[in-house]
Amino acid sequence: MKNPLIPAVTFALLSSTLISNAYADKLDDIIGSGKLRCAVTLDFPPMGFRDEQNQPAGFDVDYCNDLAGVLGVKAEVVETPFPDRIPALVSGRADVIVASTSDTLERAKTVGMTMPYFAFQMVVLTREDTGIDSYADLKGRPVGNTSGTYEAIALEKDVKGWDGGSFRAYQNQNDTILAVAQGHIDATVVTNTVAAATLKSGKYKGLKVAGDAPYVVDYVSLAAKRNEYGLLNYLNLFVNQQVRNGRYHELWAKWVGDEISPATLTVPGVYY
Repeated sequence: MKNPLIPAVTFALLSSTLISNAYADKLDDIIGSGKLRCAVTLDFPPMGFRDEQNQPAGFDVDYCNDLAGVLGVKAEVVETPFPDRIPALVSGRADVIVASTSDTLERAKTVGMTMPYFAFQMVVLTREDTGIDSYADLKGRPVGNTSGTYEAIALEKDVKGWDGGSFRAYQNQNDTILAVAQGHIDATVVTNTVAAATLKSGKYKGLKVAGDAPYVVDYVSLAAKRNEYGLLNYLNLFVNQQVRNGRYHELWAKWVGDEISPATLTVPGVYY
């Protein structure tokens, strides 16, 4: 005589397995694979660049390594120019974005963004011979920026409202700075960290910082696919822990230096 409980038990076990598989998320996949693939931009020093041995280095690279370390997996840097950060994630070439990505509401329609892990103040970078001493002096001038970045969007919007002047987009940060140095454009807007690293490098002669740009502080986030709630929750806790255990300040001192105080990662009066 057949036991009527056997089919029911078998169905329950299969259902349990299917449900378990259905709810396994990217965090499980990363841990199971033994590898974390981070989309990192490597032409944005000191956040990401290649060192003298042509190896990835910088704040974002160390941040990726720290994340891989707590997950118990190996870090793999997937080099992505700014415009390719989100496509690399959405297409599956990277697991997370660790590439100084501004937390805009538009981007959040496509990818899930964490609480801020870094914050930038924007400054004007120009040549010493342009006569530009402030952001107001950019009106009527040829300016440019790196396509897809927060500062490029803000600068292009301002140029459209000015009487005269022009805006040119470039594929990466190096091309933008080189365009300023060679006179193709008169100025650009970059983060305070990029400006400091550029002047310190001595690679581009005759450049200077001409004051702050009147933009809001640029808070940047880690990012994962929008529906990967388990991974996003983990990333948020990781960012929190990096500050609590002092690692954020260590990386700031290592890559940015003591000349600029570590940025506060919260907005006054708002819990984020």
